Amino acid sequence: MKSTHISSEQQDEADTGGETECAAEEPTFSKDEIFHLLQNERRRLVLRYLRDKEGPVRMRDIAEQVAAWEHDTTVEKLTSTQRQRVYIPLYQSHLSKLDEAGIIDYQQNRGIVVRKPLADQVDQYLQIEPSAEQPDDQSSDTDWDDYYISATVLCYVVLIGAVIELPFLSLLSGIALSASILLLFTVLTISRLLN
Repeated sequence: MKSTHISSEQQDEADTGGETECAAEEPTFSKDEIFHLLQNERRRLVLRYLRDKEGPVRMRDIAEQVAAWEHDTTVEKLTSTQRQRVYIPLYQSHLSKLDEAGIIDYQQNRGIVVRKPLADQVDQYLQIEPSAEQPDDQSSDTDWDDYYISATVLCYVVLIGAVIELPFLSLLSGIALSASILLLFTVLTISRLLN
């Protein structure tokens, strides 16, 4: 019986070769490949949905949430037509492309999707839409901008009216006019801070 001896150098080569094979198994993407993959909004929305999920997710749940985002509504208010228009392309195309890229594991026959670690590499290129993530904050800021603009316009009208001596406004003294303008902006600022 012949015994086979492996030198320590040969063992090191075998060990490092195995590690490079494992590292080579996990693909990396060029920016062009990532951008090509993310050029479709539905694929971006799928990845956005999966970002906060761990473990298997039903494909139906993904399709419903993507449809809700697309129609700017809630899942509960979706019509069956809206659901179907998103479900079919996800089922037939988009999830398969993400699966082929190694970003998700899409088990089409079971209707299950699992996010893979490679998705972390793609996440940095996903733009979070402020209107979708923080609608209350953005609309609130827009409302306050409108209030301040309106107050500024009102102050200019009152000031010009006082200068050209319109009947009611000519009765205000310079101090009363200044105090009114200051009071208006003080009230607006305090209201903004309290909200």
